[in-house]
Amino acid sequence: MAKMGEGDKRWIVEDRPDGTNVHNWHWAETDCLDWSRNFLSDRLCNKTLLSGEGNLYIKIKKIEKLEGEAYVNIRKGKIIPGYELNLVISYEAEAKDSDGSSVLLSTEGSVEVPYISDENAGEDPEIRITIKDDGGIGKRLKDAFIAKGKPFVFEKIREYVDAMAKGGPAKDDLESKKVTAKNPVSGSAAASNSAAANNSASNAKEIKKKEEKRREGFKTITMSEKFSCRARDLYEILMDENRWKGFSQSNARISKEVGGEISIFDGSVTGRNLELQEGKLIVQQWRFGSWPDGIVSTVRLTFDEPESGVTIVKLTHADVPEEDRYGNATVVENTERGWRDLIFQKIRAVFGFGI
Repeated sequence: MAKMGEGDKRWIVEDRPDGTNVHNWHWAETDCLDWSRNFLSDRLCNKTLLSGEGNLYIKIKKIEKLEGEAYVNIRKGKIIPGYELNLVISYEAEAKDSDGSSVLLSTEGSVEVPYISDENAGEDPEIRITIKDDGGIGKRLKDAFIAKGKPFVFEKIREYVDAMAKGGPAKDDLESKKVTAKNPVSGSAAASNSAAANNSASNAKEIKKKEEKRREGFKTITMSEKFSCRARDLYEILMDENRWKGFSQSNARISKEVGGEISIFDGSVTGRNLELQEGKLIVQQWRFGSWPDGIVSTVRLTFDEPESGVTIVKLTHADVPEEDRYGNATVVENTERGWRDLIFQKIRAVFGFGI
């Protein structure tokens, strides 16, 4: 046990004279926007998708636009990627006659992926494919790009998502820190590391500001409800699609496995299970069909049984947008009312769990 006033050394991160970020305890942020542009350019640009198949020729040309932000935070060796990107690429397309001797149409098109985000890392993003010539041959070329190019673009975006999850440009730096930490630090390196340590506090503040900015326009709903039932019974009702159909009077598909998909209220809400502890915890990803593209929220339900036959469920519904895709600013109010009136009150009425 440590002496009074000294604290337990196992819980203290000391200021090192050499400025070393021990175990990456302090925040270390790496801007990844330029790296992201180079990464996606290398994998998407100047790639031939069709070369004569059906007398069609399609080639992705270049990245016309990559806007937004991308960064990787590392703390205690844990990699925390963050990115919200709008990607636009161009392609050229050509159709020849049946013997391939003359060109019927030579045109260009674009592909926009408006929202590549760490929040939706497990899903393929929305994609918009256009072509300048919308006649019969142009439509044929566009359909060919959809069939061949769309899966290709998704594949490369998934590669980007995986690379960011592994640290992006910070991965090599993280590995080098693990190696050099075992060796004496040179004078110049010590000075550099010292400056980095001095900046760690400001980096943490900047990260917090970015996160707050990123969450503007979103709210968190919290609620606590009491039921006259066992915790495991209430958990089962919320995780059983037949019981859900019973109290909601709507179709539902609910997986009972972590990672499994859910669809409730006739498909107006979709998502998947993130964490499940029977009778204790449900964490799910929820998305309403009326929300703007790419917006996903997190539902967390905890079950506490302070006495036999009495259950208190606590709800935290985070990242609920203030407006839907049509500009209506009643999303938070309607979502809160839905939880209270269409879920909790209906469960009490149908299963007799009122208190």
